Amino acid sequence: MKKSIYILALGAFGIITTEFGVIGILPTISREFRVSMDTAGWLLSAFALTVAISSPFITALTTKINRKLLLCMVLAVFVLSNLLSAFAPNFTVLMIARILPAFLHPLFWNISLAEAFKQGGAKAVSIVMTGLSLATVLGVPITTYAVEFFNNWQASFFLASLISLIAFLGLSFFVPSMPASKEKAAQSQFFVLKDPQLWLHLLSTVLTLAAMFSSYSYLAGYLEKITHMNGVQISAMLLLFGGMGIAGNWLAGIALSKNITVATRLFFILLISTQILAYYFGDIFKPMVIILSFWGLIHTGGFLVPNIRTTQAVPHSALEFVNSLLTSCYNIGISLGALLGGFVIAHYGIHQIVWMSIALLALTLGISYIKLPEKPKTKKEAIKGMKVSFPVCEQV
Repeated sequence: MKKSIYILALGAFGIITTEFGVIGILPTISREFRVSMDTAGWLLSAFALTVAISSPFITALTTKINRKLLLCMVLAVFVLSNLLSAFAPNFTVLMIARILPAFLHPLFWNISLAEAFKQGGAKAVSIVMTGLSLATVLGVPITTYAVEFFNNWQASFFLASLISLIAFLGLSFFVPSMPASKEKAAQSQFFVLKDPQLWLHLLSTVLTLAAMFSSYSYLAGYLEKITHMNGVQISAMLLLFGGMGIAGNWLAGIALSKNITVATRLFFILLISTQILAYYFGDIFKPMVIILSFWGLIHTGGFLVPNIRTTQAVPHSALEFVNSLLTSCYNIGISLGALLGGFVIAHYGIHQIVWMSIALLALTLGISYIKLPEKPKTKKEAIKGMKVSFPVCEQV
């Protein structure tokens, strides 16, 4: 496999670490800037909402620009924005520093996955996607631990900036030029929007991610306030959570490859059950460690389930377009989840956040039983409508 693929994976690791890294330090940010926990949660929700809004537009506006130049520009902005975050004198500046790179976030993601597929197919795509997995496994815990180790909240942003800088240098020196494609996007790919089942899947995707992040966004605060863990223990728990997620991603891929419908519903039921246990045993240290292990094992399936469920019957010609819609839906869900979790904390206390997640998961489970009639295809659309393989299943 070309080394450029691994550099793209490192870049993905950097940008996802920047996006999710604040999850582990929200309690610290809340204290440092004297804002409530739900207000601090905007650092995640505003980032995700910006990604969701900018995704289709930023890609369309940059189709004629060299892809390597764009990737380098994105990573450079991430380096600078993390430094600006580290030196933010107040919460407003910190919020601005967070939002700026979010506009370019989907640009890096879409280009890197497209280039990986061109160079090495599904195997190369799986390597780039590994950057996302490692960001949740290592990125969030190490940025959280950096705050404790250096006894300084700024250390988290300095570390995230360093990771993006290394990826920027690797991309600059070791990745060849990537000229923009001269081909225009095919208008025919928009015909998939006629399928009502696609819209139902996209709605389910938003609700699934909202359910996951209404509780996960405030996991560090939950462990601090309810389980009474200190910073080092919380870092260890986030590492455990992410580590179990690697195994969970693999298991979810196997389950989805056998039966998508059953695996999807099982995911919802298991995540609901785990969070109920977290509510009733969250104030007891040892049981919570065990519960967190299973929570992490199940949680990562939430990234995989919507992708496979939505793209399983998407024509190859429209796959990139549908994936761009999924990117927006993922980030709308993340933003919505952080906002809803913050609302629950502000009005009912942090111990109650799991019930918002449970309610959303139950709603999405119910939607999974709805089967809408497909929109009839023209002969031309039918030819394009050959089902694609499951690249995500191949990567787990």
